[in-house]
Amino acid sequence: MEIILYLSVAVIAVAFFILVMSLMKTLKSLSSTLDSVSTTMTGLEGQLQGVTKESTELLHKTNLLAEDIQKKSEDLNTVVYAVRDVGHSIQNLNNSVKKVSTSISTELERNQGKISQVVQWGNAFIELKDKWKQKQEKQPSQSDAAVHNQASKEVRSQEKLIKRARSYNN
Repeated sequence: MEIILYLSVAVIAVAFFILVMSLMKTLKSLSSTLDSVSTTMTGLEGQLQGVTKESTELLHKTNLLAEDIQKKSEDLNTVVYAVRDVGHSIQNLNNSVKKVSTSISTELERNQGKISQVVQWGNAFIELKDKWKQKQEKQPSQSDAAVHNQASKEVRSQEKLIKRARSYNN
């Protein structure tokens, strides 16, 4: 029985030895796996720092772009306001032109009789001028004083016509 006891202790020792060896192999495998995970994590950490740095730069550029867009939008608003003011000015100018043309049209209609009289006076003046020229051409031998007297008479007759026309207007 003692042999069985020795044999049992030997089997337990061998089993314990196999267990320790197997556990050592597993721990070595686990150690290499943990080393690989540690290396991967170090690489991930470096990549994550790069991504973080790029994200920060991108955020900074985005903020600058947003500020630039805001400034340009404000500048564009100034242009839009200026164009709107020009539109209002043109509209006011159109209204003024309409008022002036309406006023002129009304005055023309109201003074149509006077205008026709002015045209008639102009025609009478032209006829008198033509007659005077014809007389001058017919009488080239008259002296300068006679021509001057004749011109004075014509001027007086024209003045009388103008006074008469003015009296019609009043």
